Amino acid sequence: MAGTLVVKGVTTDAIDARVHDYIIANGAYPSPLHYSGFPKSCCTSVNNVIVHGIPDTRPLRDGDIVNIDITVYLDGYHGDTSKTFLVGNVDKIGRDLVQVTEEAVEAGIRVCKPGQPFQQIAKAIHEVLKDKDYTVCPGFTGHGIGTVFHRPPYICHDRNGEPGVMLPGHCFTIEPAIIKGSNGDFMTFGDNWTTSSTNWARAAQAEHMVLITETGADVLTRD
Repeated sequence: MAGTLVVKGVTTDAIDARVHDYIIANGAYPSPLHYSGFPKSCCTSVNNVIVHGIPDTRPLRDGDIVNIDITVYLDGYHGDTSKTFLVGNVDKIGRDLVQVTEEAVEAGIRVCKPGQPFQQIAKAIHEVLKDKDYTVCPGFTGHGIGTVFHRPPYICHDRNGEPGVMLPGHCFTIEPAIIKGSNGDFMTFGDNWTTSSTNWARAAQAEHMVLITETGADVLTRD
């Protein structure tokens, strides 16, 4: 529903308001609202903003890309997903960035199964980006989720030697944020949320929630 609202001239504030109303109308609560002081019901990260963009009154422009990150709380559980959308006529560099980001999260999902080391997720993402002009932002991880919004296990998306293996019952997000170019540096603005690439390079993110089962993995946020 949120993606259908992404057009030239709409504000991310307006998207947030519609998302809020939709969640409430369906008997749920927007988990980000007032979470550690976050003032809105979803995150909207435009162009160089990597994550945690706060919806505002600036209209989206033709050629923008915008990630909408939504978490709802329903019947005692949180559900978390995000996707990066294209605004009008996005150039090839932007379209390719969004496509590679989708490929990266899908590669991470494909390796999920009981007994698999968590670090295999990052290795799978690395294989997608290898020999391409993209960088995984190292500052943000996936996370366990369920009755608690953020909890272990935490999922690193850049190559790592973290211990731990996936076990039946583990439920976590995979949400790589991919920056165009080789510079993965980032900075957080004075609102303590909005985080941008330091060189203003565009970034995209995609996110799904994965449940490890006895025989494999279920993607809980897939249509």
